[in-house]
Formats: sequence, structure tokens, C-alpha cells
Amino acid sequence: MNKIAVMGHGVVGSGVVEVFYKNHDSILTKAGADMDIKYILDLREFPETPYADKFIKDFKVIVKDPEVNIVVETMGGLEPAYTFVKQCLEAGKSVVSSNKELVAQKGFELLSIAKEKNVNFLFEASVGGGIPIIRPISQCLAANDITEIAGILNGTTNFILTKIFKDKMDFEKALSLAQSLGYAERDPSADVLGFDSCRKICILAALAFGKHVYPDQVHTEGITEITLADVLYAGSFCSAVKLIGRAKKLTDGRILATVYPAIVSRDSQLSSVDDVFNAVMVRGDATGDVVFYGKGAGKLPTASAVMADVIDCVKHVAARKYLSWDDYTEGYVADYTEDTLALYVCAETKTAEAKEHIKTKLSGVKFLARENQPESEIAFVTGIDSEKNLRQAMNELSDVITVKNTIRVLDI
Repeated sequence: MNKIAVMGHGVVGSGVVEVFYKNHDSILTKAGADMDIKYILDLREFPETPYADKFIKDFKVIVKDPEVNIVVETMGGLEPAYTFVKQCLEAGKSVVSSNKELVAQKGFELLSIAKEKNVNFLFEASVGGGIPIIRPISQCLAANDITEIAGILNGTTNFILTKIFKDKMDFEKALSLAQSLGYAERDPSADVLGFDSCRKICILAALAFGKHVYPDQVHTEGITEITLADVLYAGSFCSAVKLIGRAKKLTDGRILATVYPAIVSRDSQLSSVDDVFNAVMVRGDATGDVVFYGKGAGKLPTASAVMADVIDCVKHVAARKYLSWDDYTEGYVADYTEDTLALYVCAETKTAEAKEHIKTKLSGVKFLARENQPESEIAFVTGIDSEKNLRQAMNELSDVITVKNTIRVLDI
């Protein structure tokens, strides 16, 4: 009998327990073995639940119980999740986690402990919620040399940008609506400043390219500076503005890892992903572009992914699965300004000859227009060059324009 402990009875944790008992018979059939939830760790009381007798408040009960061989961590945050998960792995228990912050910060270390103890550390739910992405990259696309991963990894920011574009809302009104609908937290900073997407691209980059990437090595920008004017200009360019997490392999073996708002052509599959939906594009040398799409969060979809990992753990008792990567090495993540791309620029003109000056400093410039465009406002998309060179050119134009915003233009 496989005994499971669930750490955390919040949205995801309660969903895991709900899915386990709701689909109990089919889950056991698919696992090919018997299992049950023995403990649920939470400091709160849940006397109304039909499994109230399973709740405990002391983590040591779990780690010291030899019957518990699988632990589900849905607590979120780095601590105490990291300490608890590490001790469980060291005690020879497999761990399933939905915690993106934990995997992004400590994935290499925890996978190394799991390997040493011949147990599993699985985290399918940490990136796409209910969207399968970890297994496809690690197994289904294993024969490919993956060159790039890019995706809309946060449903909250995608909902906000959709509302700005479709309903002509400004950022603050769109955020307020997202909060009222339960899509955004009271403190939305992890979403709108890009931190959530950053943690997810760290995990995807490690899986795709084989080395750990830490969040502080990823250049990260959020969507708080995006205006309705920017979105309208992008629309006139047959494009959409999306918050894109991206990891790209360079020819010298280094990678670029970034999170920032980007202008994406309407020809791209990512541009039509709206509202709270997420999508991840994986570019392989054999398959070409493969896109995984769906709602990236939610109680039951995420719980479903967690339970799939639990079933894998049951099937692989005393045997390790496929997940592993090496630790980060110095210089592995390249400076983001080395990337080659175009820039969208919105600016105030200081002189009537601004357009002519811009064309002398930048090649391939395309000027944009929008409804009710102020006379002194100018917007354009540059030709393709390294971001470093483009930024330098913009500095050299400071006498003729005052830049209000820039957004990268990506070919994905």
C-alpha cells in the first residue's frame, strides 16, 4: 500500500485531495497499485471535510513515518517548502510539487538528492498547471535538439493585455477587473512584474537545455508600463502585445533567458492566445514549432497534473524517472542585449525633422499611426539589429525625440 502525505490544503492541495477521492478507482487502476492519503499537513482546521481525521500540524510526523513513501507539496513559496521537501527526499520519500518558485530556485539540488536516494522529484504542475509541458519536453521531444522555447506563461497578465486591446481599457482598470474576477491577487506584483513567468522559464530552460537557470539570471520586465497607445500601435502593425517568457540557445552553447512584453505578429500562434489562456511554443530541429495551449492555472486542472505525477511515482517505486539537469555554470546565460531583434519605439518629437533624423540613425524603420494620435507623438519599428546597437542608436537620437516606451518585436 502506497501512503501519501499532502502538505498544504489551499487551492491546489484541496484540489489534489478532491481529485484523488473523486476518481479514486480509476486512479488506482491507472497506477496499477493500491494507495491512500494518510496525512494532510496544514495549520488550519477543516472539521467540515469528510477526511478531517487526516489533518496534522507537525511536519515531523510525515518525515518520520516509514509508511509514507510519496509526499505532495502544494504549500507554495520557498520556505518552509524547501526545508520540508529536502528532508522528505533525504528520508527516501518521492516528492511531487506544484511549486514553481521552489523548482526554479532549488531544482538542481533537489533533483540531485532524489537521484542519490533513488526516489523521484516530479513537478509537472509547476509550469503549465494542467497543461502538459514537462513530460512532452523530457520525453516526447527528447529526440529533438530544442533551439528555443517561448510562451505566454501567466494568465493574469494575458487577461489584462487582452482587455487593453479588445476593450480599450487602461492598465489600472484592466488589473482591477482581473482582481474582481479572481484572476489576480490582491498583491498582483508576482504576475504583473513578470516574476511568475520568470520562474517558469527557468524551469523550461533547464529542461530544454540541460543546465539550471536561476531567476536572478533572467532579465525580467513586467507589463506595468504598457499603455493603450502601445497596444493600438501594435494593432496597426498587425501584431499583439504579449508578456513572453523566452529561452533561446545560441550557437556558442550559451542561452538567452528573458521575460518581457513583446510585440508578436498576428501570423504567430501565440498572438491569438487571449484572456487567461497560456501557450508554450517549443522549437525543435526535427518537429519544428510545437505549441501547448490551455488554462495555465485553476484548482482542478493543476490538481490533475499533480495526481499524474503521483501515479508516476507509484509506478516507479525504487526506480528513478527521467528528470535531471546540471548546475549553472558561469557565463552560461548571455547578456540579453546580445539578442538580435527589432524595437518598437513610442516617443515625443522635439523637432519637425525628427523622422529624417531617425531614418539616418536606424535602417529599415517603419512608422506607425493610430487613431487620435497626438501631433507631437511618433511611433515606429526599427530594422533588425542587436538590442545593444539599437539602444545605442536611441541614445544618439535624444536631441530630437524623448522616448516614452520601447517594446521588443519578436519573430516567434
